[in-house]
Amino acid sequence: MNEKFFDLKKEKQDRMINGALKVFAMNGYEHASTDEIVKEAGISKGLLFHYFISKLGLYSFIYDYSVKYIQLELSTGVSKEETDYFKLLGQIKFSQLQVMRNYPYMLQFINKSKGENMSEALMETEEKRGILPELYDEIMSNADFSRFRPDADVGKLTKVIEYTVDGLMEEQFRTESFQPEIYHKEMTQYLDMLRKLSYR
Repeated sequence: MNEKFFDLKKEKQDRMINGALKVFAMNGYEHASTDEIVKEAGISKGLLFHYFISKLGLYSFIYDYSVKYIQLELSTGVSKEETDYFKLLGQIKFSQLQVMRNYPYMLQFINKSKGENMSEALMETEEKRGILPELYDEIMSNADFSRFRPDADVGKLTKVIEYTVDGLMEEQFRTESFQPEIYHKEMTQYLDMLRKLSYR
């Protein structure tokens, strides 16, 4: 990647980043078209390749940028003193809302990358793939489980929450009218319902 990319105006940087995030999130690495990316970003293909050399170079940059950006939002949005399971989840989700306000497709891109099967894309991002899962695990390791009902299976509950929030995001994106605040509000309602069902 050409470091002069960061000399561009922030608005132009974000247009290029958001264009790439959207196309990679919707299509995966193999089927993502650089023609579609430059159309979304409102730039020339020559400019894209000037800064990122290749589609793989762009994918690698976007993945690295996403991981670092999400890490930053989590570091400022999640309290190290919080121990309530659902409040911790709420802080994580609010941090993710902050991410989506600037980069609507960033979380969807990260989710899509989990199922990536193109070897060159996998190899390019291999060293970074464990960073966010480990960070989420570290945050949730602070949770106090004493408030759960005795018959609550926290492992299964965590899976239910994961499938629910991912499904809500997929549903929102399919309508092509994704609004982070609406998604966050609906997701929070599901978390609140599950909290009431799971706590004593």
